Amino acid sequence: MTDNNGMRSGSLQFYPRVRAKKVVPSVNWKATSKDGVGFMGFVGYKVGMTSVWAKDDTEHSMAKNKRIVIPATIIECPAMKIYSVRFYKNGKVMKDVVVSNDKVLKKSVKLSKKVGEIKDDIEFDDVRVILFSGVKNTCVDKNKADMAEIGLSGSVDEKLAFIKERIGKDILISEVFSDGLVDVRGVTKGFGTNGPVKRFGIALKDHKSEKGQRRPGSLAPWHPSRVTFRAPQAGQTGYHNRISYNSLILEVGKIGEKDINPKGGFEHYGVIKNDYIIVKGSVPGPQKRGLMISQAIRPTKFMAKKKFEVLGLR
Repeated sequence: MTDNNGMRSGSLQFYPRVRAKKVVPSVNWKATSKDGVGFMGFVGYKVGMTSVWAKDDTEHSMAKNKRIVIPATIIECPAMKIYSVRFYKNGKVMKDVVVSNDKVLKKSVKLSKKVGEIKDDIEFDDVRVILFSGVKNTCVDKNKADMAEIGLSGSVDEKLAFIKERIGKDILISEVFSDGLVDVRGVTKGFGTNGPVKRFGIALKDHKSEKGQRRPGSLAPWHPSRVTFRAPQAGQTGYHNRISYNSLILEVGKIGEKDINPKGGFEHYGVIKNDYIIVKGSVPGPQKRGLMISQAIRPTKFMAKKKFEVLGLR
């Protein structure tokens, strides 16, 4: 007899388990918020994990004023620029004004010789921007710049005035994030097609079982006479969109002021050449994968109260 009290294998939260449509995930910017006027997201590239020596400054912490070791992830964040300004009306795109014809974009989009102008006769109730990353300035083996739609905080007039000031200029990670909590979205490492044991974690059957050991004992009952989507079967494993909520920013640094590169560079990545951000814990994806760093959509008071002073990498 089977045990009906056990937990099912494989979470149903992430259905359908299909390949991600794009490497840098999109964000529902309406659900995010930020004080003041500014961009609410940034694209970075995962360098890898490390151990950080830090001084615990958290109030009422048992390790207050002591040196502790924290697992952390380093993300390189090359400067970004505005490609186009996108105007919305009632949730639909009314106009998309291209304001850049940078040579870096040649392999990503079809460029025109002239750039557009933002006119005053456009009717809109929200405005966002399409930013492109400076991936060419990193060790990532990629020629195409990653492009992503980024939302802004503030009123409509404040957003538009802020965008006009930033057109043609480099946007740095330090201008977007300094401390606090962020959400990191990424695409996990892909493993191709795998069976239900690897994909869902079901148990192997007895060695005397017929018709295979690495498969479920039954896909479905006689009635209803159909196989539901809940039945663990072979399929795509990995390369899924995932999000790490409430990642605490430990440090936002400039490589020119504080060089954190080890001798010979980071394993499977290389040398950091641009600004970087260090967040507590792990984030989705392998090294060199593009990540979307955004304002925390549901910040927790417990995580927000944590304070650490980075002393160095181990």
